[in-house]
Parts: sequence; structure tokens; C-alpha cells
Amino acid sequence: METAVKKKKSIINLTITAVTLVFITGTLYYLSKYFFKQSQSEETNDAQVEAYVNPVSARVGGYIAKIRFEENAIVNRGDTLIVLDDREYRIRVAEAEAALEDSRAQLVVLHASIRASRTATTVNEDQILSAKARLWQQEQDMKRFRNLLQEEAVTGQEFEQVKARYDVASNDYNASQHTLTTSFSRIKELEAREALLLADIKRKTAQLDFARVNLSYTVVTAPFTGRLGRRTIHEGLQIQPGQPLVSIINEGNKWVTANYKETQVAGMQPGQAVSIALDALPGKTYHGVIESISGATGSKFTLLPPDNSTGNFVKITQRVPVKIILTDQDLNAVKVGMNATVSIAKAPQP
Repeated sequence: METAVKKKKSIINLTITAVTLVFITGTLYYLSKYFFKQSQSEETNDAQVEAYVNPVSARVGGYIAKIRFEENAIVNRGDTLIVLDDREYRIRVAEAEAALEDSRAQLVVLHASIRASRTATTVNEDQILSAKARLWQQEQDMKRFRNLLQEEAVTGQEFEQVKARYDVASNDYNASQHTLTTSFSRIKELEAREALLLADIKRKTAQLDFARVNLSYTVVTAPFTGRLGRRTIHEGLQIQPGQPLVSIINEGNKWVTANYKETQVAGMQPGQAVSIALDALPGKTYHGVIESISGATGSKFTLLPPDNSTGNFVKITQRVPVKIILTDQDLNAVKVGMNATVSIAKAPQP
């Protein structure tokens, strides 16, 4: 009986000893593996997945007529997301088109007036020639009758009649010249008005283009391919220009920002290989490369950066943001904002 008890105690002691040895061995293994890893790489768990998250904003105001997206949906660039009530904007386009057509019609009328004025100048030139010929004839008559009057071959009344006809011909000739000058001035005036009308047509063309652009803004489309965020709007809601409507995540451009301690970044450089483990996806390792290392610590980009000259100085190890581009092809499971553990192999010492 006593021998059985001793045997049992011996088995228990051996079991305890074996378990203790296994525990110690395992602890030593993992500790050695941890310290070996620490000696070969720089690691931090202060890292997150990031991407461009852009708000899709309204360019014009109005009432929402249709919503053509669902929360968290994948959309392609140019897909229609929201349609606004565009009746008001169509009316503005019609008004701009009518104003432009009116100016173009005025230009057509003006061109016709210029052509008519130029034709009138040709008529005036012919009238001047006719008046000049009549004036020459009356001058000759004046000379003859003056000589005849001196010889008393004609009466003074007859001479006065000839002189009156001469004065009328002279005035007609001067009037014809003045009419021609007026016609040329009229043409210059019309040509100056043509420049004003052409400028007005450009202005109204720009107004029409602006009205059409605003009309196109009543259809809100996706700026790039990505995944949409939460839907917080509904049909019939009135929106204002610049109001954010929905956020879109650029699924084609994801990266990890790892905030390393300032004592860890000495040997890092762009192009260095990186291993990434996500808390949400245990057992899965992603790969990447360092794209850039920030030129300042993260605290310097805050709204109120610390000022150590105030006298209340407490030395704190700063962190430097390191941007890491993911090189894996399949990143559908990687979500923006996920926590990550990043490991970068140390550069060999020279």
C-alpha cells in the first residue's frame, strides 16, 4: 500500500516537472524568438490603414429627385449617384439660348444696315457727280450771261435767274458731299456697334455655357471608382451648393501609416520591404514598401504644436509617420481605419 502511494507521488512529481520544463522551454523559445525578431526588425502597432475618403458635394442647390445608390456600394467613376430637380435650370438654359439668339438676330440686322449704308454711299457718289456736272453747266451759263449783261444783251432779271440756278446747283453739290460724309460716319457708327454686338454675343454665349454647366451639375456622379459610405440623405430633401452628400473611399489606392518612434527610423529608407499584420485578419500577412518618411513628427502637424520654450518641458519620445504602400493585389478585405502591426527589417550596419 505504501509502495503504491510513493509510486503515485512519483508520477505526479514527474508530471509537474515535465509540465514545468515544457512551460519554461516554450517561454524561452518565444522570448528568444521575440528578442531575435526585435533585433532583426523595427516593429510598431501604432499603424492604421488609410485611403482617400472624399465627400461628394453638391455643385448647385435644389431638391433631390432621385437617389441611385445604396450604402457601402461599389461604384465606378461617372456612375450617377443623385439626380436633382432640374426644371429651374432648364428654364435658365432656355432663357440664355433666347438671349443669344436675340443678339445674333440683331447682328444679322446690323450687317444688313451696313450693306445698305455702303450701297447708299455709292448712290451719294453718283449724286455728287451729277451735282458737279450741273454746277459746271451753271458756271458756264453765269460766265456767258455776265458777259452779255455787260454788253446789255440781256436784262438784269435774266441774269438774276441764271445766278439763282447757279446758287441752287452749288448748294446741291455741297449737300451731296455732306450726305456722303454722313453716310461714311453712319457706316463707322454701325461698325462700332457691330463690335459691341460681337462682345455681347460672347458674353451671352458664356452665360449659356454657364447655364448648361449648372444644368449638368443637377446629376451628381462618382468622381472615381470606390466604395460609398453612409447614406444620410433622402428624396425631396433640399440641398445647398457645397453641401456634402455622401463620402466615397478610393478603393484603388490604400496605404498604411505607421507611426514609428523617433529612435526607430534611423535606418529606414523609401523602397524598403515591409510586413503588415492586421488585427482584424489574424494569420494573414500583407506586404508593402516604404513610399516616404515624414519630414516632421506627427505632433508638429497638430492644430496647437507643442512649444518647449514655455518652461514646462517634459521629454517625450516623438513619433514619425511612415507611409507604406500595399503591394498585394487582393485588398478587398482591407478596410480603411483598421489597426495594423508593421514590421520593417533593419538595415545592415556598415
